Parts: sequence; structure tokens; C-alpha cells
Amino acid sequence: MPAQLVPFVLFVIVVTLAPGPDTALGLRNSIRGGTAGMWWTGLGCCTGLLVHAAISVAGLSALLAASAVAYTALKIAGAAYLVWLGATTLWKSVRDRGEPATDLPAAAAGSGVLTRRAAFRQGLVSNVLNPKIILLFLTLLPQFISPGEPRTATSMILTLAFLGVALVYWRLASWLVGGLRGLLSRRRVRLALERITGTVMVGLGIRVAFESG
Repeated sequence: MPAQLVPFVLFVIVVTLAPGPDTALGLRNSIRGGTAGMWWTGLGCCTGLLVHAAISVAGLSALLAASAVAYTALKIAGAAYLVWLGATTLWKSVRDRGEPATDLPAAAAGSGVLTRRAAFRQGLVSNVLNPKIILLFLTLLPQFISPGEPRTATSMILTLAFLGVALVYWRLASWLVGGLRGLLSRRRVRLALERITGTVMVGLGIRVAFESG
């Protein structure tokens, strides 16, 4: 076991709880997909962590971070994806405003609207296109590898710990959303949350695009 596993897990918990694009996307998908929408978004994000870990082990993350052009291209792609998701959410809320003012049945509020495959894909793409995760694997993991420990094996263990924390977070978050499905089924609440999450995602996308690496 890595000597600094416990400090690493504590740090990862703080990082995971900090609001970011993945959390905003999960909340956005929970509005139309309920518990399943948020859970499968989380599974997509967790799969993205594995992709980043594999890229990091292969050394490609260092190349992306070292290349200003590649890093900027990835950042712009991620920002554009966030803005697109946020804009489509806002557009849908505007379009739904003209529909009859009826609430969704509580059982149907989280099903049938957003498929699990779509939620998973969105979570995966959002996480993979997040340049901050690349830098996280480049700068965070090495700090928790003690001298003398095998670098590859220790990195894999720390990545699995990161993944475990993320899975617990998304499971608890999706259960919380499930407990609120009655509230989320109300049309006014649903539309308000769609506008909030859509605006937040557009704002995050713009911030990612213009912030320095």
C-alpha cells in the first residue's frame, strides 16, 4: 500500500466535493433523468478518470501539457462542449415554457427522457475533455508517491482510490436526487433548475475557455 494513501484519499474527497463541470452536468441530467440520469453521468465521469489514468501512464498527458497548441485545443473543445450542453438546456427550458403547465408524474420524472447511454456518454466526454483533470494527474499523483515506491503500481493504486471516492460520491448524489424526485417532477421547479444549470454550464465553459492554463 502507498505510504501516503490516506492523505491522498482525504485530498481527493475535497477535490471531488468541489463544484465543477462534472457536477453541473450531473445536476443538469438529473432534471430529465432522475436518479438514473445522474448515476450514469457519474459512471461516465468515472470512466473518464480511467481514460486519463491510462493516458497519464502512457506519457501522453505530459505531451499535451507541454504542447501549448494541443492543450489549448483540448481546452477549447471542452469549453465548447460545456457551452453547447448548457445552451441546449436553456433552449429546452424556453421551449417547454410554451407547453401546457402540467407536472410530470413522480415516477416518470426521472425516466424515459434522458437515456442511460446518453447520460454516460455526456459524462465521459465532459470528463475526458476537461484539461484540469490532465494537470491533476500530472501534478497530483507524483506528490503522493514516496521515494522508493514503484511509480506505475503506486499510480494505479492511487487512481483506483480516486475512482472509489468518485463512485461513492456519485452514488450518494444520485440517491439524494432520487429522494427529491417528487419535487423535481414539478414543472416550475424543473424549468427553474434547467435554467440555473444551463446558465452555470455556459458560464463554466466560458471560464474554461478564457482562463490561463
